[in-house]
Amino acid sequence: MMFTARSPSLFENDPRWKVVSSTRHTLGPRTGVLPSQALHALIERKEIVADGSEIDARQVQPASLDLRLGPVAYRIRASFLPGKGGTVESKLAAMQSHVIDLTKGAVLETECVYLVPLMERLDLRSTLSATANPKSSTGRLDVFTRLIADGTDSFDYVPAGYKGPLYIEISPRSFSILVRRGSRLNQMRILRRTTRQARDKRFLSDAELRALHKESPLVDAEPTVRDGLNLRVDLAPQSRHRLIGYKAKRYAGVVDVDNVGGYEARKFWDEIYDDEGGRLILDPHEFYILASKEAVVVPARYAAEMAPFDPMMGEFRVHYAGFFDPGFGVIGGKPKGARAVLEVRSLDIPFILEDGQAIGRLLYERLADVPDVLYGQELGSNYQAQGLKLSKHFK
Repeated sequence: MMFTARSPSLFENDPRWKVVSSTRHTLGPRTGVLPSQALHALIERKEIVADGSEIDARQVQPASLDLRLGPVAYRIRASFLPGKGGTVESKLAAMQSHVIDLTKGAVLETECVYLVPLMERLDLRSTLSATANPKSSTGRLDVFTRLIADGTDSFDYVPAGYKGPLYIEISPRSFSILVRRGSRLNQMRILRRTTRQARDKRFLSDAELRALHKESPLVDAEPTVRDGLNLRVDLAPQSRHRLIGYKAKRYAGVVDVDNVGGYEARKFWDEIYDDEGGRLILDPHEFYILASKEAVVVPARYAAEMAPFDPMMGEFRVHYAGFFDPGFGVIGGKPKGARAVLEVRSLDIPFILEDGQAIGRLLYERLADVPDVLYGQELGSNYQAQGLKLSKHFK
């Protein structure tokens, strides 16, 4: 099956590139992850609002909303959750070290933990909940982020009917980062589910995944399906001195998260070439950028998410930024596929990866409707048709 993106003439007047107007959008009747037009509708109906500003339509992605940092950050001693009945603000006074003004920009240092109130707030109806993830560029910078909402006992989750502020926990790992009010480090998906559906599994079952692959191929090879679509690491020795990955340098400089294409990669990354015949030894606590062997497609009616860690696959964490938008890998209206970039950190011991080894699981879920706009280069998407690729900040 092939998917057709919007025509160039429609892109010329695309409302994403303007501030959200009073044009009416519909939420639609279906359940699932809400697409872009439904997110616009929530913004118009004030179920998603922003403190001190309007929401820029460029924050709305095909199936998610980019969230913006507020004007202050709090350096805190340790990560925490508010717990049921608790608020972030009530616990913050005991946890914070000092307040940092972000209005003119500030550096967040590695190995420190920060809490930042986001500009966006929610006033959701009872059938809507939300999940969150770091943006792709955030994950590729090895910046660990998690969303926190009042009254919750888990990260990156907003319960149905939530009304209140949102916060982001930030912990840069490899590079210190320069951020400011309005910087976008994480993104949120809104889900509509009935009471009965809320008790069911959110993601497609293995049987449903196999059926979907027969209808519309999800990878460019025979899929391996076990608790999701399994992806293999590409370390194949196809040619002499083939580039197979990157390893973050220690003690590199500061990265401005809003400076696209402003940095020389060699100053921040060591290139990794195939010198071990399809093997790579992961050093403990080091950060790597690798690529999947499979080229992945996310059909227009689905969204996908990478499971961050599977102890059955090895003692490492994969993919800190896990959202894949509908239309990922759909190029020129055709499902050609794109490699999944893998953000990998070994945990406590050295670990050997072999070419073709299963390294991550991609989980698919249904959208409530096809988005007005799919992921792709026409919208300025940075990672369509990608292979092994660093974040957008590097030349």
